[in-house]
Amino acid sequence: SRPRRFGKSMAADMLTAYYSRGCDSADLFAGKAIEKSPSYRQHLNHHHVIRLDVQRFVERRDGDCNFIDEMERAVGTELISVFSECSGLTAQMKLKNLLDHIYDQTGEAFIFIIDEWDCVFRMSKNDAAIQTAYLDFLRGLFKGASYVDLAYMTGILPIKKYGEHSAVNMFDEYSMTDPKDLSSFFGFTEEEVRAQCRSAEVDFSEMKSWYDGYLLEDNHIYNPKSVTDAIRWKKFRSYWTGTETYEALKVYIDLDYDGLREAITEMLGGGRCRINTRHFQNDMTTLCTRDDVMTLLVHLGYLTYDAESEEVSIPNREISHEFLNAVDGAGWQEITKTVRRSIDLLKSTWAMDMAAVAEQVGRVHDETTSVLKYNDENALACVLTMAYYSAEAYYLKPIREMPAGKGFADIIYLPRRNMNHPAMLLELKWDDSAEGAIAQIKDKHYTQWIEGYTDNILLVGINYDKKTRKHECLIERWVPLDAGQRELPIL
Repeated sequence: SRPRRFGKSMAADMLTAYYSRGCDSADLFAGKAIEKSPSYRQHLNHHHVIRLDVQRFVERRDGDCNFIDEMERAVGTELISVFSECSGLTAQMKLKNLLDHIYDQTGEAFIFIIDEWDCVFRMSKNDAAIQTAYLDFLRGLFKGASYVDLAYMTGILPIKKYGEHSAVNMFDEYSMTDPKDLSSFFGFTEEEVRAQCRSAEVDFSEMKSWYDGYLLEDNHIYNPKSVTDAIRWKKFRSYWTGTETYEALKVYIDLDYDGLREAITEMLGGGRCRINTRHFQNDMTTLCTRDDVMTLLVHLGYLTYDAESEEVSIPNREISHEFLNAVDGAGWQEITKTVRRSIDLLKSTWAMDMAAVAEQVGRVHDETTSVLKYNDENALACVLTMAYYSAEAYYLKPIREMPAGKGFADIIYLPRRNMNHPAMLLELKWDDSAEGAIAQIKDKHYTQWIEGYTDNILLVGINYDKKTRKHECLIERWVPLDAGQRELPIL
């Protein structure tokens, strides 16, 4: 299971072409890695394949339970025609009984490739009767069936669970939260995107900023649809709305279960949130907690999940834009105000207008206090990265807690290669002083990591005084003596 436009149907078509006796696809796979597999010739076009697109049947029946009968009739009619030599086959028989008869008489087994397996749970998400009937159909078709050589299903959602147990438990599941050993096949890998960018003469760093961010095991995965559209049209922008409207996202984030809004705000500021994915029931209605909603957003592609830390975050600029579209309305005014004003904050920082920066940061503080529990440096860092949201047009993704020199710099903004803007190193303090923040940057040599990247660096120290509820800012320009003599850091 994986999000829309991540190549699920393509994978189903590819497997159909490889296995099916109805194809002659040797030329299609010629020169590909699979040719080196010892079993390649054994399976190439040697199997009976039943390929189903469930969504087509569901759409034709408008969510009616009868779509299952129609699916059985369609497959059954074809089976009776192909296996006309078999006795006792009738159009009134259930599909599983037809297949049993054919297997008993011929020994022929089948490969089932089912695309959009979960569309019932998306299109009839409030109809428990249809969902139950469908799960019973799948269980009856596959459980313990001798006529099944392989069953491969694709969808956005993993298999529906009842409580902690699945009603269809004979499958190995590979999902956005648990890809197992198939993570490199969930989308385009970074190496594949680099190669495409070189071939098409497209800026890879910009491509990475817009579409990277899905971390599955050790692989950085890119949305194939967005990458191919960016290469085709030579434009970097959000292609997500071409297949999914932001209203769908808004429905879920407006639920605001136990701090969901705070979590979304923190992630818009570049933060990460720890979640428990194990209680999610794999549907779009049984949502009882913040973790349920965010797990669903992982499967829909709006968040990425780090299995090692069990944290979620917004993957890239494309999806960040979708979140901003979704929060542009009632209940989120304080966030949209902050984002709209972010270009002013950025310009004030470039101009080293310290009073303006302090005043604008204070305004952000006031606007987001109702959303974030604003009580420590981490919360301040989250709000500031959101306040500097406009920086994404000029800078790489902000780096938080970057190991630098003898410690950790709070936030680093590195300019894109084609942008003539200074790097910004932000150090944040709580009940201390802006001077102390700048002194810490210098004493611990935080600039050391970025001096080879650019010789134009702004040191920005920001302090919040809890008693006076005031912010102060100090900005200095750092020009290293040996600029240009160091090797570039590996980004």
